[in-house]
Amino acid sequence: MIITITPSKACGRIEAPPSKSMAHRLLICAGLSAGSSVISNVDLSEDILATLDCLRALGAKITCKDARVIISGIHPGERSHPAVLPCRECASTLRFMIPVCLLSGQETRLTGSSTLFTRPLNIYEDICRAQGLYFEKKEDSLSVAGKLSAGQYVLPGDVSSQFVTGLLFALPLLEGGSTIRLLPPIESRPYIDLTLHALSQFGIRTSVVTGGMLTDGADETAGAAPDLPLLIHVPGGQRYMPRDLKVEGDYSNAAFFEALTLLGGDVQVEGLDENSLQGDKIFRALFARLREGFAEIDLSDCPDLGPVLMAVAAALHGGRFTGTKRLRYKESDRGAAMKQELGRMNVRVDLSENEIVVHPGIRRPQEILDGHNDHRIVMALAVLLSVTGGSLRGAEAVAKSLPDFFNIMRGLGIKTQNGL
Repeated sequence: MIITITPSKACGRIEAPPSKSMAHRLLICAGLSAGSSVISNVDLSEDILATLDCLRALGAKITCKDARVIISGIHPGERSHPAVLPCRECASTLRFMIPVCLLSGQETRLTGSSTLFTRPLNIYEDICRAQGLYFEKKEDSLSVAGKLSAGQYVLPGDVSSQFVTGLLFALPLLEGGSTIRLLPPIESRPYIDLTLHALSQFGIRTSVVTGGMLTDGADETAGAAPDLPLLIHVPGGQRYMPRDLKVEGDYSNAAFFEALTLLGGDVQVEGLDENSLQGDKIFRALFARLREGFAEIDLSDCPDLGPVLMAVAAALHGGRFTGTKRLRYKESDRGAAMKQELGRMNVRVDLSENEIVVHPGIRRPQEILDGHNDHRIVMALAVLLSVTGGSLRGAEAVAKSLPDFFNIMRGLGIKTQNGL
């Protein structure tokens, strides 16, 4: 779908969209709980629907109504039959569910788009090989079988936190205790803290050792020691307890709307928890730095902010972004995608292995921009087009995380129309 945006200023107040990161975690914990849970304030985006589909495939009973999800959970270790889990295009769902699938010993096939299976899965492949478990990756599927073993898991700390989260979902259900040891540098720590917090809400105990200090796994102060090893102890023999919980507001998607204020609008996003563990809540501080002038920003702990920060830098004073190597392994190669599309807006972008420099100076594009089938690229470009005007192909990609994105933009006064 092509959408055309006319230069216009955004004004108004909106409620923060629900956090996709926390929704995934709460829904999976509910799906692993013996009993009925109610998770409210859930936006049924494509990614969240993928997680719900996978939980159903494992045997959970799920009803969705009015942004509420009622889940009657299962113990995946008791599954006695093969299963097929449709992960659509969601890497979070895929990586979160693989260890859960290795609890029963039964063969499981996880399916999805061919693009999904270009995303790295080597951490799990290495674990399966070391434990003698079946792991066969194809162009559009992954098949696994065998039972995960309790023990010590040593992972490089700069891998996607999704691998750590996937293990954390499964390890408490094993008979013996386990330890995840993350070697420095530790990146994306806030996402690990989100997982530990979600586990604690469902009665799962963990403990964290960092810098020689032992803390409760849900302790938000456990964070930030990127140059020290991180040990997460997970006792075995635990059970998830059903809960009724509400998904908090999403800082990641709120950033796109607050970016409109930096570009001449006046938008207030309400309903964000100031005490949230979301790493992307740093966006407001980063926006302030970009407003003041050329800024140097490390994206190691907040890679999802990359596209919107690059867009704001292009519209204001420019910026230098480090810790960008992981942007290559998202829904698109986000650094390369933003370089290409910003180039069509007269913006120079210097791209290297782990650094991106964005120079300022946007102009109206003379050709249709491309969203690269990436929701965050689409939203970042839409923010810029609200200033310059222009057309954008692939706007439907926002359904992956925020189906109402363009409706919200229109409600704020941004003029859009479908087609040229």
